[in-house]
Amino acid sequence: MTTAHDWIDGARPRTLWTSVSPVLVGSASAAALGSFRPVHALLALVVGLALQITSNYANDYADGVRGTDINRVGPSRLVASGRARPSAVKRAAYLASGVGGVAGIALCAVSGYWWLLAVGALAIPAAWAYTASTNPYGYRGWGEAVVWVFFGPVAVLGTMFTQAGAVTWWAVVASACVGLYAVALLMVNNIRDVEGDTLAGKRTLAVRLGERRTRRLFAAVVLAPVVGAVLVGFAVPWALLATLAALPSLAVALTVRLGASGMALKPIFLGISGIGMGYGALLAIGIALG
Repeated sequence: MTTAHDWIDGARPRTLWTSVSPVLVGSASAAALGSFRPVHALLALVVGLALQITSNYANDYADGVRGTDINRVGPSRLVASGRARPSAVKRAAYLASGVGGVAGIALCAVSGYWWLLAVGALAIPAAWAYTASTNPYGYRGWGEAVVWVFFGPVAVLGTMFTQAGAVTWWAVVASACVGLYAVALLMVNNIRDVEGDTLAGKRTLAVRLGERRTRRLFAAVVLAPVVGAVLVGFAVPWALLATLAALPSLAVALTVRLGASGMALKPIFLGISGIGMGYGALLAIGIALG
């Protein structure tokens, strides 16, 4: 019998900060323009969390029924481990996407920007299509690009726009930076699982580029947000608070660059989670103060 703990574990709570950070930064950016709207921010948070959980359950379901989770190095999944029936996990994904859709409609209603339904019409299928489609983009090396788009510019600027009705150049830079830490989290997983994914025919970016080049790219991805915070600092000086992430980002970049692999990447995964969450919070605080 699937327990409540199993369902919580299947939602992958350690990754959910990637939905929280962009809403914090987007709301802080709106606050910097004198337009913070708490109800709008809460609805944006529900949308982000619901769609991420949708993607996590859909990924668990699809990889489980395909058998691509059999050789994974990381934590076991609901379907592959037998802790939940595939149909139950699929229903959970549908339920989460329904919650996200309702919250998205509510956000459009309170903001008055109904054209944002078009964004939702792209976001919901993207959450499913990572692995749960006939031609999943996650199997073709496009996972990192899509994650950056939706957890960076779309989430940050969408949150800001629904509250302030405008975006700024420095918010665009900030959105790119926030999305990069979400990309880094996915890259750690893909570097860790590169052997199993290769055997399963899953052509992730790490498989397509090879470990060596992927590790170099990872280093650039985790260090670029620090440079971005400096750029934002030209317009909003307090945003420089986020440069406190420089040393820990350098530490994880060097560790991965020097060849950490397999379960040795678990602390890197946890480290990226802490750094990404801290960076988003510091950037949001700095922008709000500015």
